[in-house]
Amino acid sequence: MTMPASVPAPASLPAAFLRVPLAHRGLHDPAAGRPENTRAAVRAAVDAGYGVEIDVQPSSDGQAMVFHDEHLARLTGQGGETAARPAAELQRLRVLESDETIPTLRDILGIVAGRVPLLVEVKDQHGGMGAIDERLETVVAQDLRDYAGPVAVMSFNPHSVAAMARLAPGVPRGLTTAAYDGTDWGTTTDARRAELRGIPDYDRVGASFISHEAADLARPRVAELRSRGAGVLCWTIRSPLAEGAARKHAHNITFESYLPAVPPA
Repeated sequence: MTMPASVPAPASLPAAFLRVPLAHRGLHDPAAGRPENTRAAVRAAVDAGYGVEIDVQPSSDGQAMVFHDEHLARLTGQGGETAARPAAELQRLRVLESDETIPTLRDILGIVAGRVPLLVEVKDQHGGMGAIDERLETVVAQDLRDYAGPVAVMSFNPHSVAAMARLAPGVPRGLTTAAYDGTDWGTTTDARRAELRGIPDYDRVGASFISHEAADLARPRVAELRSRGAGVLCWTIRSPLAEGAARKHAHNITFESYLPAVPPA
């Protein structure tokens, strides 16, 4: 698929993103009342000195909600799509097995307040990694406009990253990348997955980093981008053993289910 002919030059990724482990969807632990992407999970990550990775989906009235899934069922027990409900209603929905509710991006920005790196994944709104209407990207750019702290955005969909380049050129941006094996890719076609597998859009979207699937880090394209100065993050690391293997290829990790060491400041 064609992309815009030109985008602003890449914005440099702050060094903290290459040094401080990033808690995947916050430092979540449902047994402790801290489900993923909630205020409690984010507070726990910040208190422990970790960076924070979160996801955003849109509300029906154009707010950026910190929530991973397109559908509400897995995390709230409610039916329907996240994007079909207004922000005020989403903010009242309780996340299962907790007292937490769905936060807005602005809520999370207020909690992190620049104290640790914050990585925002903008979820694909096309369904197949194609062209998007940019409504979610527009509100994310607005929310980040006055944020003072290390922050970066990324997406699996290169169209989303290109939109962020135009809407928030000063915010570092990257591509979330993968081997694109298996079937868990929505309506993304085999041809589109094969195209994305080679990370062809890195330069076209003005990226300064990738966050790559951990099991696929040995891909030569990852090493090539790193040799050219790209930051290489990875997802999702779940043990010290996996962390050791990932760090042979990646500068930093996104983690869950264990507590990696936090390097000294």
